[in-house]
Amino acid sequence: MKKLLVGLFTVCAVYSTQAQETEATATTEAVSPWTKTGNFTFLLNQSSFSNWQAGGDNNISGNLKVNYDFNYKEGDWNWDNKVMASYGLTKLQGQDQKKTDDRLEFNSLLGKQATGNWFYSAFLNFKTQMDRGIDKHGNYNSHFMSPAYLQVGPGLLWKKSDNLKVNIAPATSRFIFVHDHFTELGDAFGVEKGKSMKYQLGMSINGYYKFDVMENVSVENILNLYSNYLKKPENVVIDYQLNVVMKINKYLSTNFTFQTIYDDLAFKGFQIREMVGVGVNYNF
Repeated sequence: MKKLLVGLFTVCAVYSTQAQETEATATTEAVSPWTKTGNFTFLLNQSSFSNWQAGGDNNISGNLKVNYDFNYKEGDWNWDNKVMASYGLTKLQGQDQKKTDDRLEFNSLLGKQATGNWFYSAFLNFKTQMDRGIDKHGNYNSHFMSPAYLQVGPGLLWKKSDNLKVNIAPATSRFIFVHDHFTELGDAFGVEKGKSMKYQLGMSINGYYKFDVMENVSVENILNLYSNYLKKPENVVIDYQLNVVMKINKYLSTNFTFQTIYDDLAFKGFQIREMVGVGVNYNF
């Protein structure tokens, strides 16, 4: 009998210890200051014609897009990080495939609460493309890290929530990087002939607003403005992107993307990109 009681006591002690460890682990996970969310989207468009009197070229296009957020919040500290990558190709019958989308961007925003919704902040933004670009004449005009843009600076952040925030950085350093073979014969992307980097100092304003129009329909707005104090501050660099996602079910959605960029160092006018298609989505 004594052995039986000892055995039961041992089993209960081991079970109690394991339960406490499991509870402690669950508690640690529950109060983790990190939140991580990601989304993978694949868009596909295809058209095929056979003896179609109205005309048309067989074509197929695809686009891959990845968004990943990893944010930290504890006490009066906020640290928001976002990685965005997208790549797209299109192929017309009888022609070489062409790039329709190419983007690699990283945003990091650190804030310490000052009062209410206002935070002292520091931000970093880096963006470039992953593959070579070709102009209408068939010449290569860009590739990975050419050009690449880096912005960093202190400022003030107004943050209502993760889906509504504006950061104002009045002393932002902006760097433009390009391989020196693009500047052998002249300026490129604002970088002077024979050089591979240009430095600017100015004001940066970054806004983010995401909301649901109705159930299963979300709208995301991303706005970046930059004014260079050192030269032509009135020529504000504008980068605005609109993403509309209409969910069909857990894995399928209709996606619409609109982006416009104005940067007179890269192109004298507005650059515009639009894309719409049915996508396969996976959240992780």
